Amino acid sequence: LNDFFNKLKSKNLKTMVKVTAAEVNKLRQQTGAGMMDCKKALVEAEGDFDKAISILREKGQKIAEKRADRDSSEGAVIAKVNDAATKGVIVSLNCETDFVSKNDSY
Repeated sequence: LNDFFNKLKSKNLKTMVKVTAAEVNKLRQQTGAGMMDCKKALVEAEGDFDKAISILREKGQKIAEKRADRDSSEGAVIAKVNDAATKGVIVSLNCETDFVSKNDSY
């Protein structure tokens, strides 16, 4: 067993960084990311806030790439014209499923 532990020590294994709830909350407020994502990013960045923000940004780009292929063909279209009929607006709000678009709060 001693040989095993000596090999582990010699491999320069990273020790896990202690991250406080205040640090996680600060990063969360700056980025808008979830608590666990912020904690994982801080641990991976070894407590470096700038590096953690960069990690979260990269993760967000990967998630956006996965969702880019999804088709958002359901939704609602609203058109409004002012009283003088000189200006108008059309808003198209799209979602992926009809369950969302049929919801009253949508």
